[in-house]
Amino acid sequence: MTTNGALALLPIATILVVSVLTRRTLLALFTGTLVGALIVGGWGFVDSWIEYFTISMTDETVQWLVLVVALFGMLIAVFNVSGAVRDFALWAERFVNSKRKSLIATWVLTIILFIDDYLNALTVGTSMKTVTDRYRVPRTMVGTIIKMTSAPIAVIIPFSTWAVFFAALLEQGGVTVGGTGLGAYLQGLPFVFFGWIALAIGLLLALGILPAWGTLKKDVARAMETGDTLPLNTTVEEREFELAGSRGTAPKNPLPFNFLIPVVVLVSVTIFTGVDIVKGSAAALVVAIILALAQRKMKVRETLTAAFDGILSMGFVMVLTVLAFMVQHVNMDLNLVDWVISVTEPAMTGALLPAIVFLVCGIYAYATGSFWDLAAVITPIVLPLAMAMDVDPILAGAAVFSGAALGSTTCLYGDGIILASQSVGVKPVNLMTAILPYAGIAAALSFVAYLITGFVMHG
Repeated sequence: MTTNGALALLPIATILVVSVLTRRTLLALFTGTLVGALIVGGWGFVDSWIEYFTISMTDETVQWLVLVVALFGMLIAVFNVSGAVRDFALWAERFVNSKRKSLIATWVLTIILFIDDYLNALTVGTSMKTVTDRYRVPRTMVGTIIKMTSAPIAVIIPFSTWAVFFAALLEQGGVTVGGTGLGAYLQGLPFVFFGWIALAIGLLLALGILPAWGTLKKDVARAMETGDTLPLNTTVEEREFELAGSRGTAPKNPLPFNFLIPVVVLVSVTIFTGVDIVKGSAAALVVAIILALAQRKMKVRETLTAAFDGILSMGFVMVLTVLAFMVQHVNMDLNLVDWVISVTEPAMTGALLPAIVFLVCGIYAYATGSFWDLAAVITPIVLPLAMAMDVDPILAGAAVFSGAALGSTTCLYGDGIILASQSVGVKPVNLMTAILPYAGIAAALSFVAYLITGFVMHG
């Protein structure tokens, strides 16, 4: 189906407006899918909506992501019920004894778990929120630092899942250095400007050099005044689940191993199985259960109940994921990417190409929730276009990857925001509005950097 630009943008505009007005992400996404189905199917929009739902449910990526989320949900629940998170937080306080140190530790831990943005977003949020709560740090602040670091570090470390995928795209496009796409990716790392700038902003925010702005400023003031680190729109059930991990009798000598050993297993198995997070999280879950049972911190029945509750706690994320992928398929049928390219193509000339590519990719990724899909679609178009215009294709490819990282960092219904918000216990709309001022600065500086670099390298 082909459509004009205004109609192609309507589902995305609907989602953004509804989410801001109601602060209910599920309602916003559901409304957006209905609008998209109405545009595509007309009076038969119900059939169209069911078809999109079916396509999303049968999507291999959705199934994989739901499995990962379910495993992490069970792991987090076991950590909470067994007291592993509480013990880790108490142990960490020996070294992290101030608000600033807790935020720096959050940033550093996100860097260390660079393998994949799912891995660090879920793991760091789970482990650090109890620590930061003690210093009245709002959960949106923790989530902002994590998200300003997770995708950016994944895109600039050449051994992450992002780097492996993007290097393959370069190689498929005939852009290699030393005969490999990885060689080209390594050469292009200095030009992944959004990644480097976002990392710096995340660190400056953790250090307290950058102040809190916008909604984050209000969250900080409220947390300091009342001690409540959760947003006002947190439900009673959500608040109860979030506080469960910090309860119980505190041991005199808390040890972190019941938390750290499963995390080490998670990272190790993920790496040695070819960056397979499903196998890594499953192995970590098994180890966490064995440790809890062996030390009689949980009974078998409690373990089964915790695992079931953990899956239920991730129900919101699972439904959100299905709806988000429905939106992606709607955008594909409305040819949104083709329209965006056609509108910006006249400006894609010579030295301006890298900056325009970054801008288009960032906007498209933010609007659609597509990041790797975006790169897979745009890269084969951008690389030959850059060669034809005498622009370094490695620079143009780096602009694409920066745009994808920008989208993952900011998109309300992207998997990055969804998973990070779940791990710190806030709603995606709360996290997105907190992040936008900082991601906006990083995006603006990146755009200027691509402008300058484009003119210097093309001239």
